[in-house]
Amino acid sequence: MRISNNKKFQYLFFFILSICVIFNGGNSNLMSQIIFITFSSYFLICLKNKNYKMHLNAFYLNYKNSIFFYCIFLIYLLFQIVPLPINLLKIFSPEKFIYLSNIQEDIHYSSISLSPSNSFFQLLNFFSFLILVFIIKMVFYSDRHKKRLFIFISLIGFISSIVALGFYFIGNPDYLFIKNSFYSNSSTGFFINRTVFSIFCLFCLIASLELLKEFDKETNIKNKDNFFIKNYIRLFIIFISIGIITSFSRIGNFLLLLTIFFYLLGSKQSLQLNNKSFKYTIIFIFIFDIVILGIYFGTSQIIDRFYFLKEEFSHINYSDNNLTRFQLIKFSFEEIKNFYLFGYGTGGFETLFQINQANSGSLFANHSHSDILEYIGEFGLVGFILFIFSIKKFFFLANLLIA
Repeated sequence: MRISNNKKFQYLFFFILSICVIFNGGNSNLMSQIIFITFSSYFLICLKNKNYKMHLNAFYLNYKNSIFFYCIFLIYLLFQIVPLPINLLKIFSPEKFIYLSNIQEDIHYSSISLSPSNSFFQLLNFFSFLILVFIIKMVFYSDRHKKRLFIFISLIGFISSIVALGFYFIGNPDYLFIKNSFYSNSSTGFFINRTVFSIFCLFCLIASLELLKEFDKETNIKNKDNFFIKNYIRLFIIFISIGIITSFSRIGNFLLLLTIFFYLLGSKQSLQLNNKSFKYTIIFIFIFDIVILGIYFGTSQIIDRFYFLKEEFSHINYSDNNLTRFQLIKFSFEEIKNFYLFGYGTGGFETLFQINQANSGSLFANHSHSDILEYIGEFGLVGFILFIFSIKKFFFLANLLIA
């Protein structure tokens, strides 16, 4: 059986994406470099195909303003890590200039970022994201290709959830490259952070639900050929949902509930399209979550997944500090005014906290527990506005893939 060149490109992309998921994507600086080089090489190979260049050009014409602002945003991130003369730094980052003034060293150049190395690797991650979007729009340009992509995303989410549940039930021991013993009582699988795992599974769940919607909309005879695929997708949905639930990530589970709510809200349209089975699948997920898993894990633990403020006001003991997550978020908010214009650089929060907090430890100070505040602090108003302008047309990656 002859495989077309387009399928070869798609299967190679699936392989690369699988490796990224298994080895936890850009979680480490080394992986950030490997992923950037791999996606860049793949993208350059795709550019040699005239058909792919045509689809990329069409995508550019439709989203040229968003792409323009995102490229300016990338240049801005590069600007944050470029060493500036100390007199210019005093203009662009007065607070860092004050920090450097307290150091008994003769410094002539310094970057805006408090952690230039971390900012560099985050720049690579943002660049890789843009290349990834380009690749998807080049290679998966038809409805049939998009279905194939969504099936793969659903499958990789199912596999990740199976691995996560397997490790969860044996206490999450570290094994080879899987390092998740830090969360011994939650599912994380290939991911070190349970919140990242739950958000990844949520994207996989949405892809799976969109597939079911498309399959149920088909009224021609070919729909019979999708019978087994639909059953597989439903099975994937069950395990992906369990993966999100057992991560016990509050934001992940809240978004799961919100996703189910919005899909149920659109059930009236689903009924008009004569795809009642899709609505029943959504209801089943809700019942499975609240009732069945509530019995297994206990009602109180299920409720705790949506109890956002429980840990925000609980104390975090480390060295001589006695802080709460709420205080950490408050610290992040207060520091924004010191770096409000050009920020303190992506990945710089840990350094900022250690500078301002005596006897601090990196165990809990490597992020602010509020992504929005941390992004505003890292990017500054200039970078944050550029980022918002770059994504305002499609806002979510899922909408971008379907558009």
